Amino acid sequence: MRKLSELEEYLGQIREFASIKQEEYSRDWKTQRIIERTLQMMIELTVDISAHLISDKRLRVPTGYADTFKVLFEGGLIGQDLYQVLMQMAKFRNVVVHQYDRIDDKIVVDILQNHLGDFLLFRDAVLKILK
Repeated sequence: MRKLSELEEYLGQIREFASIKQEEYSRDWKTQRIIERTLQMMIELTVDISAHLISDKRLRVPTGYADTFKVLFEGGLIGQDLYQVLMQMAKFRNVVVHQYDRIDDKIVVDILQNHLGDFLLFRDAVLKILK
């Protein structure tokens, strides 16, 4: 529950940037770092929470961040739509952390404008599992 609370706290903080325009995001490196780091922390929290659920349910050990959500899906703990979104988030996290390539500003702004609610869907799925 503490980790879910942290996730909600970060979500509240990052929502301050939800209406940012791509041009504004692209020219402000400080804002980029705040948003990218906060998204990274949020995604890592979902992975951490998922790992606890996987352990509690004695599901197979994931092979990586994206696979963590596949394990939840295979175990019937989340639906396919949420699995697909979370898997993409995990891949985004890897780009941010490992800097495989320049982060696409369009993707970040799309996450801010259209996908922050996915973290709430994850939270709700976790709460349902814990009941």
